[in-house]
Amino acid sequence: MATGIGNFAQSLLSLFLKSKCTLCDRPAQLEFCPYCQRQLQYCQLDKPDKLWSGELPVFAWGSYGGLLKRAITALKYENQPQLAQPLGYYLGEAWLQSAAAKSLKKLIVMPIPVHPTKLRLRGYNQAQLIAQSFCQFTGYKQQPLALERVHATQAQFSLSRAQREQNLADAFVISKNFSKYSPASPVLLIDDIYTTGATVRSAAKTLVRQGIQVYGVAAIALSPSQCGKQGQ
Repeated sequence: MATGIGNFAQSLLSLFLKSKCTLCDRPAQLEFCPYCQRQLQYCQLDKPDKLWSGELPVFAWGSYGGLLKRAITALKYENQPQLAQPLGYYLGEAWLQSAAAKSLKKLIVMPIPVHPTKLRLRGYNQAQLIAQSFCQFTGYKQQPLALERVHATQAQFSLSRAQREQNLADAFVISKNFSKYSPASPVLLIDDIYTTGATVRSAAKTLVRQGIQVYGVAAIALSPSQCGKQGQ
């Protein structure tokens, strides 16, 4: 009888200690419950490489809406850094299945940095955490500190396209420790959301001026305005 009571108590304790989904509080073994995992998959783009062309090709896992928007918001603004791991895995899995990955085996991954002031407030750079998870899945090497953001730019969402470009002019520099190092492999930039591309273009220009080849950019999400475009 005592054994039965002990087993029941253990089962009850396990129920209370079971993890909850970060997005909906349902029971979950990992960061997302099965329901939210399915909802996130609905956000996945059929052709993540649809914009993989032009001067700075773009690869994006999903459309910035629905539960994917909610997940990125929680990652960036609600102190949920653990969400970067599954999102980075999603991006890595889609990347390895793409023609962009198959045509070039060696890459150096660089996350888009945040300004030190924002880094202190948030406690982490979400793009760096996504890049770390992405590299764990793909096997690529990461250079998380190669770029530095030296200007605390105005929030991009409130600006026009032209204002975004001006806002980010000379926002990045090559770090002192990396300035003498020229990677043999091209660079893949990693960011959370691709909207107008002003941020990644500014970062790419900084690298190109240093003689570093930029292969393209990979992001978790593509803004709705970009999802309707075709590669140019």
